[in-house]
Amino acid sequence: MPTSNLERLRLFYARFQAGDHVLVVINADPDAIASAMAVRRLLWKKVASVTLASINVMERPDNIAMVRLLDARLVHLDKVVIGQYNRFVIVDSQPDHNERFSAFNPDVIIDHHPSKKAPAAGYVDVRPEYGATSSMMIEYLKAARIVPAMKLATALFIGIKVDTGDFERRVLLEDIRAFQYIYRHTNVYLARRIEQEEISRDFLKYFSRALDRHVIRKNKVFVHLDQVDSPDVCVILADFFMRVSAIRWSVVSGVYDGKLVVIFRNDGVSRNAGKTAARIFGAMGPAGGHKGLARAEIDMDAFSKTTGMKIGRDIQEWIVRQF
Repeated sequence: MPTSNLERLRLFYARFQAGDHVLVVINADPDAIASAMAVRRLLWKKVASVTLASINVMERPDNIAMVRLLDARLVHLDKVVIGQYNRFVIVDSQPDHNERFSAFNPDVIIDHHPSKKAPAAGYVDVRPEYGATSSMMIEYLKAARIVPAMKLATALFIGIKVDTGDFERRVLLEDIRAFQYIYRHTNVYLARRIEQEEISRDFLKYFSRALDRHVIRKNKVFVHLDQVDSPDVCVILADFFMRVSAIRWSVVSGVYDGKLVVIFRNDGVSRNAGKTAARIFGAMGPAGGHKGLARAEIDMDAFSKTTGMKIGRDIQEWIVRQF
């Protein structure tokens, strides 16, 4: 494993040639979007083309605003002709995090999430001690002596803020240094506009559903929403409930595209959310994260076969019992 940023950059560039058509695949959230934009900048004029594609449909207004206002030029994977590309990059995720990544044999993986097994690729840079993949990408840009333009810098600024929870979660000194550097090139007013983008009216029905169904047990709130239009609904509500006085854990689940999506949030003082997610759901599918936030995405058939639970209220009660 290389120890210097210059060596990492050299190994990264060694995976590409001038005639390559590169597809960068992400599970879109602010850190992933910013990191993918950084990869595109690193490869500018070094390959024939770079396309950024998401495996998920974005519904959160702040994520949609980020893509629009920062010129991310992100397309959904379903609209991509994969055969047109000969190089594949995954950032802010790993192949075993979602089955849609399994369609690719990645040339490069750059991520800050922990993994159960070492991911396979021509070049792998996984540093789970980092608070954000955006921090890692800033190190690549600096090693390449690339000063990021305002939109890229603003994206990386937001990526670090979101994944570190405004530095309320565990971070390294390297995250702080990356943030200090990128701040100088960021449009903070544009970043604030993106972060404060209003919630869609379509999401209000889920707030009503969550307030009707939520269960509180010993400073923990649990909600199962049944079918949702987007997993982002679960994320928004998990964050919302953490703002309630005396709540130390928020666990919000819903069913999307045949999968049970479970979002974990805690105060960062309680037990590790990532380890808890892995303990409860790891045997059924992808599950894990960090101390203060985690996620599980489990095929509903596998979940029902393992637990015998199919009905929404039973699913919620089963999750409560795991704590």
